[in-house]
Formats: sequence, structure tokens, C-alpha cells
Amino acid sequence: METKNRDDSAATSGKIRIRFLGTGDNFGSGGRLQACVYVDTGENRFLIDCGASSLIAMKRAGISSAAIDAILVSHLHGDHFGGIPFFILDAQLISRRVRPLVIAGPPGLTRRMQEAMEVFYPGSSRIERKFPVDPVEMSESENTRVGDASIFPVRVIHGSGAPSYALRIACGGKIIAYSGDTEWTDALRTVAEGADLFICESYYFEKQMKNHLDYRTLMAHKAELGCKRLIITHMGEDLLRRRDEIVLDMAEDGMELILK
Repeated sequence: METKNRDDSAATSGKIRIRFLGTGDNFGSGGRLQACVYVDTGENRFLIDCGASSLIAMKRAGISSAAIDAILVSHLHGDHFGGIPFFILDAQLISRRVRPLVIAGPPGLTRRMQEAMEVFYPGSSRIERKFPVDPVEMSESENTRVGDASIFPVRVIHGSGAPSYALRIACGGKIIAYSGDTEWTDALRTVAEGADLFICESYYFEKQMKNHLDYRTLMAHKAELGCKRLIITHMGEDLLRRRDEIVLDMAEDGMELILK
């Protein structure tokens, strides 16, 4: 995988607060909410993915939609971007947001967001708001600057009707890597290498299937990843039933950690 354009620089160095708002799969296995990670660099606050249940998780955590500077989307499945219509309407009607909102994701993001809003709430995509929504469609293996963060998206193997990305995010002097959804691919080495934290899906325990990664396969490649810390997420019922056999850190809804 070509990485010559990767930019791991970040504007500041300090503590980064991470809160796992949703750590479940698309079916809410184990009663978990869908994919959403909150990151506070001290300078900016952003979400990594925004699944359909994300606004519920934000309300439980006391995080206002007005406080989020950007949403970074790995791929265009409902459990990863389906919360955006609810987020935008909450920002408009409840938190009374006035500053711009950046939403960065793969090609096709702009059209799919508009379609989702029209399916859920007809006419909502055309309403004039007091804040602009700035969709940014990120190109594969090219850096995108969003606030103080540099995002390097890498194509992974997951059918979603558009490119699916793993994300390498440089912010606050740290590197956060995120797999999105994917089966094993060498691209995961690219995003995880040297990362302070790699958040990686582990859908099944050992069953290998298209488009998703299982725990056994991840463990077989763990030494190749080169990350400082690895936490698994997007766990299905199959893996949760065998959690006593898991030796990796497992994300939980509401779990917080500090990178420093």
C-alpha cells in the first residue's frame, strides 16, 4: 500500500479524551449502540462514525450536537452514518447550532446523506439552517485536513455501495487508527503502524466471512500491526458469547480513555 503522502503531523500535543459512545454491530448485539466514537483533542471535538443510535448515546453522555466540530465517516452503512440526519435536525431544532459542521467521508457521502434525510424526514435536506453543513468527500490515500486533525483514508474490503475506508487520524500529537468494517487486508497495517490507539472491528470469534474481521484472524496478524494499543469493537453475538476467551481490550458503550 502506497503511503508516501501520509501526514502524521498534528497541531498540538497534549491529552486526548476518547469516549466510546457505541460499540455494537448493526444488530445491536449485547444491547450495544451502533458505531460512534467521540474524540476531544482540547482544540476540537469530533465523532468517528455516527451510527443510527448515536444521538441517543450522545444524550446519555451529555454531549451536545452543538459541541461537535466534525463527523468522520468510514463507510456508508446505516450503522456507521445513519445517525447523521438525526444529528443535523437536533443541531437545528434542539441545540440551535450556528457554526459550520464538517462531515467527511468517502465518495458518495453528499448524495447518500441527502437521500437519507429525505427518506427519514421528507423535505429536511432542503430546509435553510443557521449553520452550514460542509460535506467533504475524502480521496483514497490522500490526506484531508479537518480542523486540527489530518485524516488519511485507506481503502478496505467491505461492500457498502461506495468506497469503504479505514482511517488514520493524526490529532493532538497522537495517532488514532480506526478499521471501520473490513475483512483482513494489508491496508490495516498501513493505518495501524505506530498508532497510539487502533480501534478495530472484531465481529465474529473465529468464523471467517466476507466483509468482516474475526478475532482469530486479527490475533494471527496482531504482531504485524505495530500499534501501541489495540481495542476491539463492533462485536457480534458470536464473539460476545465467548468474551471470556478474549485477551484483547474490548470497548464498551460509555468507556472513556485518555491518550497522553
